[in-house]
Amino acid sequence: MNMFDQITEAVIRRGDLAHLALFVWASGASALLAMTLRDLFAANRRFDAFVRELSLFNRRHSGEP
Repeated sequence: MNMFDQITEAVIRRGDLAHLALFVWASGASALLAMTLRDLFAANRRFDAFVRELSLFNRRHSGEP
């Protein structure tokens, strides 16, 4: 029996199913938030790189030195 099964069995034995459901919901919400933030940070890095390249392109192709 793995650790997750032991914890689940202990919670069920004590009759704390509502707490178990709340824990599962909170864990899922936290994981979703972490994945969303990771994707948002990656998109921000890509957008920053795009803006830098666009600025470099504009400097190269404008009449300014």
